[in-house]
Amino acid sequence: MNHIVNPYFMKKLPIVLFLCLLITQMNGQIMDSVSKSKKLSYKTFILPAALVATGTVLLNSQLNSDIQNNANRFFGSKFHTQLDNLTVFMPLGQIYAGRLFGFESKNTVKHQTISIVTANALSYGLVTILKNAVKSHRPDASDQLSFPSGHSAIAFTNAALLFQEYKDDNLWYASSGFLFATATGVLRIANNKHFASDVLVGAGIGLASGFLVTYWNPLQNLHLGRKKKGTALVYPQFGNQIGIGAVILPNF
Repeated sequence: MNHIVNPYFMKKLPIVLFLCLLITQMNGQIMDSVSKSKKLSYKTFILPAALVATGTVLLNSQLNSDIQNNANRFFGSKFHTQLDNLTVFMPLGQIYAGRLFGFESKNTVKHQTISIVTANALSYGLVTILKNAVKSHRPDASDQLSFPSGHSAIAFTNAALLFQEYKDDNLWYASSGFLFATATGVLRIANNKHFASDVLVGAGIGLASGFLVTYWNPLQNLHLGRKKKGTALVYPQFGNQIGIGAVILPNF
């Protein structure tokens, strides 16, 4: 079956590719400065702020609708996959799996878990507040919780944590989470569940939450008890919205 792409989109394709290249180069430069920085800096939030600003401008615009319509033409109106419910948690799994591949992490499993729970709680909280405040219809009109994308926020939150956790040992592995996070955003658009604006703002919120918690986390010194070990379990939650749950069990 051949997919017909809007000629207008084809004319604008070189511009889109140029912008993608420009964003990628800017992203690389920002990530390079972040990887070298030991302290929280305004430069860390340039990319998240740019994503949120771009997504906000696109919201309810004709360009936003055009991007969605062309995505539907490209992928097909009947396209549907559950793969986005898997890719969204890949960066999270990579944080714990890094040791199995022989990479040296910056923090212990306990501190990683605390950062994951804190960052995802912050990201999920911001996304939930915005969803209920904006009440934007999804492209498929299934509900009014489209803006911003929770999947994108969760994926980019954990991709940011993964990057900060392994950037000093293996930059390629540390950056690989962004591939899964980007794929999650693209699949949400392809599934007709989110507009580009939703994905961009979700990604910005996720990056900001991950980076912020990495540099400043008041719960990082949390102790489960003097000379007592505990078990922490982080697990995905599915429903009307996607999220992460955590259970911390002290061993008495």
